[in-house]
Formats: sequence, structure tokens, C-alpha cells
Amino acid sequence: MNLSERDKLHNWHPYTQHKTAANFPAIVKGEGALLWDENGKEYIDAIASWWVNPYGHSNKIIADAIYEQLTTLEHVLFGGFTHDKAVLLAEKLLTILPNNQKKLFYSDNGSTAVEVALKCALQYNYNKGIKKTKIIAFKDAFHGDTFGAMASSGITFFTEAFKGSLLEVVRIPVPIKENEEQILQTLKDLVKTNEYAAFIFEPLVQGAAGMVMYSSEILDKMIAICNQNNVFTIADEVMTGFGKTGKTFASDYLDNKPDMMCLSKALTGGTIPMAITTFTQEIFDGFYDDDTNKAFFHGHTFTANPTACAAALASINLLQTEAIQNNITRVHERHLAFELKIKSHPKVKTTRVLGVIFALEIKTETQESYYGTMRNKLYNFFIENGVILRPVGNIVYILPPYIISDQQLEKVYTIVEKAVDMI
Repeated sequence: MNLSERDKLHNWHPYTQHKTAANFPAIVKGEGALLWDENGKEYIDAIASWWVNPYGHSNKIIADAIYEQLTTLEHVLFGGFTHDKAVLLAEKLLTILPNNQKKLFYSDNGSTAVEVALKCALQYNYNKGIKKTKIIAFKDAFHGDTFGAMASSGITFFTEAFKGSLLEVVRIPVPIKENEEQILQTLKDLVKTNEYAAFIFEPLVQGAAGMVMYSSEILDKMIAICNQNNVFTIADEVMTGFGKTGKTFASDYLDNKPDMMCLSKALTGGTIPMAITTFTQEIFDGFYDDDTNKAFFHGHTFTANPTACAAALASINLLQTEAIQNNITRVHERHLAFELKIKSHPKVKTTRVLGVIFALEIKTETQESYYGTMRNKLYNFFIENGVILRPVGNIVYILPPYIISDQQLEKVYTIVEKAVDMI
């Protein structure tokens, strides 16, 4: 049996109905924007392996940093201890984060980063003797799969089985020009009840919803409303962070900065699972007390893992190089050129670009389900043609590694155009 067949005997994959799933390609090698399967077939990784790998597979700079750390100190518990890489990473991050961010809490992945933020928002109020137990989020948001993150998400078939076991969350529509004033009024009405601990959002781009984009101006107004009513704001930058939107963080487009930020995915350049939740000094001070019970009793076995911290430091240094910044600009400009070409296609409903993110929506007569027939047909077509893309219903998006070549990008665009023609 080959690897794909052996995999099917034992492994349970995410977001997969195994009864109807085919064998998966078994990837054995990666370099730059390319992956190869066990049969030698080449794929362009046009979504950076779920948005985590901006600097290319098998990046030698990150690999060397990991190797050096593994042969120095691979791991030490962070409860009661610290180490140089955790200190260096905190210092480094605080030079590129918004100025109001002062404290970092390490965890394992995007979901746990969100979980930490939500728990801190709720416990901060509890520590102050204030009863605020509800959260505000956007409809169709996706913040992760642990319980708090799942509760804050809005994609119903992900959460339906757990509906009775979740935090109380009120969801409001994503603001567009036609409904901005209505959304602002709804938010004002909610926060004035003094029942809400936090408003959580994916800043400017809702990733899993199909790269739905909204303006920084309206988000600035929403954060201001929350600030005026003592409701914490949480920017889930798990997808948008580290250059995806054209700036280091999507929050860099804002005048009003969030109280908390959730980071993961590209944090370590797609090498080692790691996440960070960042906080203002005010939030940290809400736990700083002579009463031990007011501490934040949350932790993970691999909190602030030194090897992951070393990978993150190397990744951030790469992000700040002139070469990577030029690549981000280059990919953005290529996306804009492709958008200009494809948006007039008779089967294309809308297109949108922000930073290295490109998305188009294919016209349909009926609402296309998340994992519906069209999506599966598109996905299979892309894989057959050596391009890794994961459509969301009738929405096709491209979010490539920053180091992808113009030639590779051109192939991705060509295959996308053929896919639209095919539908």
C-alpha cells in the first residue's frame, strides 16, 4: 500500500467526512511555494498551507534557528521558569505591535489564543466584581474550534451540535456601506446594557467566511463605541497577522487599537504550532493582586516553547527584510492586475483584494453550501491541475506564500480562470 492508502486506515482528518472522501495526496517534500507528493506530482501551495507559511517551505533560515535551539534547549516549562527566547520574542513583538499592547500570553494555536482572550475579558470583570458574561461577534465569523472560540464563531454547521453548551454570544452583521449606520446603532444599544465583556472580530477580513472584507473606518467607529462603554475589543489576527493585508497587522490600518490581539499561523513561519495573545497594561493589572485567586489560571504544557519562540523570532526577522516586503508588494500588484482581468468575466459576481489576499465570487442561482457540489468540483479541479486552493462554497481565494514566483502566480491565475470557465 502507498502512503495515501495507509493513511486512510488510521488517521482522522479535520473537516472531513471520511465516508465520501477520496484518498488524500501524501506530501513528502516541500520547497519554496511548491510541494511534491509520493508519486512525484508537483503542487503550487497557493494558500500557504492554511495561511501559515509566508516564507516558503523548508526555509533554511527558520530551519537553522530551530536546529540551533533544539541543540541548546528544546523545551522548559514556563510555569515558574523563563528562558531567553521567550524574553527576546516578547521584546521583538512589542516593537511591531500597536503601542497599547504591553503584555503577552503564550499558548498553542489560534483557537487557544482566542480562548485566552475571551477568558481574560470575562475574568477581568469578575475580578472587579462586575457581572459581564456575554460576548459580541460578527455573523459568519470564524475564531476556532475550542468552546469559547467556537461560541464566538458564526458558521452554524461547525457549531450546531454544541449550541446548548456555549457562551452567550450576540452576533451582528458585518458592516457594509448599506448598513453601517444600522450596525453602529445596534452596537450602541448592546453595549449600553452593561452585559457584554468583549467584542471580538477578524479585522478587515473574515477568512473562513470567504475573505469577506470591510472598511477600517467603520471598525474604528465600532472600537470607539466599545471604548466609551468599557467593553474590551479583541482583534483576531490569527489569519491577518504578519503581512497578509499589506501591513504587519490589519490593526495597523486602525486609529483606535484593540485591547487584545490573537496571533498564530504565520507567527512561526508555518513550522511549529504556537500562539500568542497580547494585552494592554490595564487588562494585566486587573489580575495583578495580593489575592492569588485573581491570577489567570490558564496554561498549556508547551507554553512559550523555546524552539517555537526561536522559529518565531526568525520568522519576524524575515518579515522585516526588504526582500519580503518587496514580495508582499509584488504579489499585491499581481493580484490587482489579475482582478482587473477577471472581474468582467460573465461568471464572476465580485472580486476583492487586500494585501496578498485575492478572492472572487462565482455567480450562482442558489446559495452554495460551504462544502457543496460546486466547491468540491472546484477543489478537485485545482488539485488535478497541481494547485492547492480550498474554495469556500462559490468563493475562490488565493493567499500564497510571499516568495511565490511570478511564473507560479501566473499558473495559479490561469487555473482559476479555467475553473471559472468550467463551472
